[in-house]
Order: sequence, then C-alpha cells, then structure tokens
Amino acid sequence: MATGSRNPKLLLPNEIGAAKDRIYHCPSDGRAQDPARGAAHTHREWNPNETMKRVLVLIVVLPLVAAAAWAEGPGRDLTDLTIEELMNIEITVTSAAKKPQKLTEAAAAISVVTGDQIRRAGVTSLSEAFRLVPGMHVARLDANKWAVASRGFNGRMANKLLVLIDGRHIYTPLFRGVFWEMQDTVLDDIDRIEIIRGPGGTLWGANAVNGVINVVTKSAKDTQGGLLTLGGGTEEQVFGTVRYGGALATDATYRIYAKYFERDSLVDDAGNDANDHWRMHRTGFRVDWDVTPDDTITVLGDYCQGDARHTVLQPIYTPPFVEAVRDEIDLSGAYVLVRWRRYLAEDSDLVLQAYHDTAKRTELVAAGETQTTDVDFQHRFPLGERHDVLWGMGVRSTYDKICNGPLVAVDTEGASDFLYNAFIQDEITIAPQHVWLTVGSKFEHNEYTGFEFQPSVRLAWEPTPKQTVWAAVSRAVRTPSRSERDLRYDRPGMPIGAFPVSVGNDAFDSEKLLAYEVGYRVQPSERVSLDVAAFYNIYDGLQANEPLAPSLEPLPVPHLSLPFQYANKSQADTYGLELAADFKASDRWLLSGGYSLLRMDVELKDAAPGTRITYVEGNSPKHMAFLRSSWALPADVDLDIALRYVDALPAIDVDSYIELDVRLAWRPTPDLELFVVGQNLLEAYHTEFRPITIQTLPSQVERSIHAGITWRF
Repeated sequence: MATGSRNPKLLLPNEIGAAKDRIYHCPSDGRAQDPARGAAHTHREWNPNETMKRVLVLIVVLPLVAAAAWAEGPGRDLTDLTIEELMNIEITVTSAAKKPQKLTEAAAAISVVTGDQIRRAGVTSLSEAFRLVPGMHVARLDANKWAVASRGFNGRMANKLLVLIDGRHIYTPLFRGVFWEMQDTVLDDIDRIEIIRGPGGTLWGANAVNGVINVVTKSAKDTQGGLLTLGGGTEEQVFGTVRYGGALATDATYRIYAKYFERDSLVDDAGNDANDHWRMHRTGFRVDWDVTPDDTITVLGDYCQGDARHTVLQPIYTPPFVEAVRDEIDLSGAYVLVRWRRYLAEDSDLVLQAYHDTAKRTELVAAGETQTTDVDFQHRFPLGERHDVLWGMGVRSTYDKICNGPLVAVDTEGASDFLYNAFIQDEITIAPQHVWLTVGSKFEHNEYTGFEFQPSVRLAWEPTPKQTVWAAVSRAVRTPSRSERDLRYDRPGMPIGAFPVSVGNDAFDSEKLLAYEVGYRVQPSERVSLDVAAFYNIYDGLQANEPLAPSLEPLPVPHLSLPFQYANKSQADTYGLELAADFKASDRWLLSGGYSLLRMDVELKDAAPGTRITYVEGNSPKHMAFLRSSWALPADVDLDIALRYVDALPAIDVDSYIELDVRLAWRPTPDLELFVVGQNLLEAYHTEFRPITIQTLPSQVERSIHAGITWRF
C-alpha cells in the first residue's frame, strides 16, 4: 500500500519540537521547528512522447550548433585531454593493487571521476557525482537523503558499498551504510573520485562487498591562493564557499575553507511542499608538509553542523494507526586525520595513518552519537624481480550511543566495537609488460562474528599496449551492524490494528559473497576508448525478516505486536554488464556514454513460513544509461549536457524516467567563471526512490535552475 493512501494524522513541528526532551532518554536541545513552507504545486502527468521529442531535438540540433565551433582552436580542461590521456589516469588508492597504477592496467572494474568532470557536470553534492559512472545507482529520496549502491541492493540503508573520503571510512556502525546528508566537502578541492564496482574486501575489509568509493582531495600545494563561489537558484536557494591556501614554510602548505548551503523542500506525491528543507555549514583545513625529500606529513580536519527536515510515519494505537510527524534532524560532526608517508625507493614505501571521527544526530526516529578511532599501517616492497608485495595491519575502535525514543529502543545505550585486521597481497609478473597475477587476502576479527577472511585472485593480460583483458574471483563479507543485533524499531500499524516490530537477533551472522568478474579495455583509435565489465555474484546468508510469535503488549495501550527478527534466511544470484565509452569527436568536443544491465534472483533459504525478503529484486533498476557531451565553445564558453535513463523500480512503485542536465559557463577572465545549471529539465518533477526501512514520506525531485560565480584570486 502506498504511504499516501493511509490518510495519516499530521503533527506540525511546533507540536513535537518541545517534546524531544521527553521522548528521548538522553540530552536534547528540544528545539522547536518552523512550520513547513511553500504552496501547493500543480501536478503534471508525465508524457513519454513529449519527452522523447525534446530529447531528439537536443540530440539533432545541439551537435549542429557546436559544429561551428570546431575550427576555432584547441579545447581546454577535460576536452583538451586525448583519449589515451583519459585512459591512463593514475589511480593511487582504490586500485586492485592499492598502489600507483594506470587505469588501463587494473584487474578490476574501476572508474575515475576527475575534479574537472565534477565541475563541468554542475553537481552540488557528492552523491550526484557518482552518477558519472556506469552501474552506480544514485537515487534521491527527498531534498536531503539519497540511496546509493553498485550492482543492486539499493536503499537509504544500503550496506554493501564501502565509502571513504581521503582514506577515512564514513559509514555508520548503526547499519554499516552512509548517512549521505552528513557527507560533503568543497567540490572544487576534489582531485578525483575513484570507484571500484565489485568486491574490494581483500584490501579494504568487511562491507566492501559490491564496491568501494574513495574521494581524494587535492594537496594543499595545489590549492594556493583564494577561491570564492557564490550562487543560488530555485532549489539550491543559497550556496557559498570561501577557501584560501598559503605557505607555512618553504616545504609546508595549507588551506582553510568554509562552506554553506540551503536547499528548498521538494514536493510530495500530491505536488505539495514535502517538508524536507536542508541546510549545512562546514569549516575545515588541510596541511601538507614535505619534512624531508622522502617523508611527507598530511593533517586535515573538518567540522560541520546543520539541520534537515522530513516527515516520519509513526504508529498510533487508534485508527488510522499511523500519523505523519514533521520532524527536524539536528546534525553535527567533526574529524581530524594525520598521515605519514615515507618513500623507501621508487617501488617501495610505507604509510601510517590515524584519524578520529565523531558524528551526532537527533531526530524522531533515533538520537545518538558515534565516535571512531582508526590506526592503519601499510608497507609496499619488491621481492625479487617478479613480486610486488603489499601488506598492512590496523585497528579500529568504534563507540556509539543510541538513545531510546518513541520508535527505536536498544538493550544497551552505549556499545563499543573493536576491529583488528591484517592483509597481504602479491602482484606477480608472469610475463613482463604483458601478464600479471595478483593474489591476496584480508583477515579481520570483529566483536560480532569473530574471524573473517576475504581472499581474491586477479589476472591481467595486455596483449597490446592499448588492450587489457582481466578476470577475478573474490570473496567478501558484510558483517552485522548494531541494528541487526541490538535494536527494536516500531513500525506504523496495519489497517487491522496490528503493529509490525523489527527486532535484533544475537545470532545474526555475516552476509557472504562469491564473485566472478571479467573485463576488457581497448583503445581502437586515437579518438575512441571502450571499457566493458561483466560479473556473476553468488550471495549467501542475506538478511531476511523472520516472524516470531505475536504478542499482546499492554503499553502504551493494549495492542497486538507482530515481531520480525533479522535472520540470515535468504540468498541471491546476480549477474550483469557495465559498459563505458569515450569518443573525442573533435579537439573541442568529448562524448561519454555508459550502460549497465542488472539481473537479480533473490529467494528464501531454510526460512520459516511468513519470512519476508529484505533485498527485493525490484528495488534496483535492470537498465541504466547515460550520455554526456562536453563542448569547449569559442569565447571561453563551456557547454555540458547530460542525458540519463533509469529503469522502473516496481517493488516500490517508481516509474522509469529520462532526465536532462545542462551547464553553461563563461570565463571573461582566466580567474573568473560565471555559470548557470539546469537540472532535471525534462519534467516538472519525478520520483526516484521511496523509503524502505525507515518509514518517511517520499518526495519528488523537481526541475531546478541555479546560477553562480567562481572567482580565484
């Protein structure tokens, strides 16, 4: 049943804001919230014929307009790179070997999104930048929440994708996923985003099941001087960034920054204001110091604070058994990271890194905080003429505190988790310049399941300098989260007056993956490159919701409770294909495209009657595709157009959609850029995803336009 059909009772923010001190058994500021803003929007039905006409016009007319610019001289930025340069981008962190390595040589499905691509795409958040990679499903739930996944199993609580920013893990131990509303950085400071599609557990450990994302920011020496960005628009109401970089000494540089944005609410299924306004500010710094020619030290830190709104569905014990509560989420967090790297030789180095991270959030669903301390060491060295060995070890301590509230309760308010790990990997040269075999494994010990191991074998063959064939077999695990072991979540009631309850299970074990992958990269000409990857994944012990005996609970009023516990009672086979292609049409025009196919077969295994599958097949699109065009026009004008298609999600009643983003920028001087960006231009609004686990009212993504100015000084 769709959430909008229940006619839930609606509570305004001023009716619940002052009650937060009472409903949470932990300190809270009890701040009252402003009423939702905005008038109703006129609903407009989607017309596929009209959409396709617009798309065809863009495909046919815009190339003719750009053709006049081809003869005006050389391009700039990413359009100035040759196809060979695009393919030979070095990946220094998330490659299969975790060492400096050309993109063409990696025996994994790896993509790199450069900082210039991010800028020219006109994205305003980290999550949107991931759409530039085939196989990445990025869906917006409301103005401040995203569902991000690779190769299926998507949702706001997606837990099979490991995400790092500058080597710092950003997932929460509550569900082993990412609260994307907390994660951000200065987009102009991003050097690249490295994305592995497929398991990366051998080097990165548990939860790197379906992929690894690492956001790598620029060195402070590359951001000297000042930067000021200001702008606003229909949805991106206000945004601004100021950053300044300088020298502390001859061999030490720094940058400091501050960033703020405020985003308008989207609309609900009826076209009315969805009460999901979002605003955040953050400040931070980075210092890079070349202590000696062989030693570098990096120190970086950040503090953020903000709030976001949403409408939560919570149970009540009289008809209609559910009420919609307009809630405000209070967010804050900070971290500091220190990294020391020593270069021992051209092909040998060691790295020691430590960071401390804290995050706090207060909302109706849950309130609490998380503190993480991580220390990691790795050492790379050659062994003979044919072996390149990489090994390391680390320890991570996580403490999280969850305060009992009206929807969530835990047996233990505070809990600590210690993770110990070690890994070793050897890249063996079978035939110099042609064939490499990489073998290795990660070994971990955690508080929930004890010892885990994650081996992999990867083979790369370069028959010619412009071709790479690779294959891999890997094992990965997703370890239990605290919510699966020690949490109770009361869900909205059913029409008959019974109330489902999700409860933890001390016996919940790790989810396991055995993955088979093959890939092929080729540059058939100076203007064309092609990258194809295929996979077949076998999952065992996946999460399911197993029913327990119903019970009559006396409080707050007598009612029938239907408990479901998390259990490893489902399995899945998935397979798919991912294709990426680049075509340098001229010195000024670059075309990039991508396509992905996903098939999922999920079923119960040794489950009791009434058990429900958590990872429903229809939550991830079978087909996705995109086409991007980047033009460098005369008079220092850039025109970027991105068209994307996402297939339907029948399990959550989301239709397929086609959308268009356009960015136009002009540089009157080398240090000044004026830009205007249109996003989701084909339709007035559309739905991309619906909440699955945490019951909130969904929103529709609206057409939007924003403009701004960037000044470098």
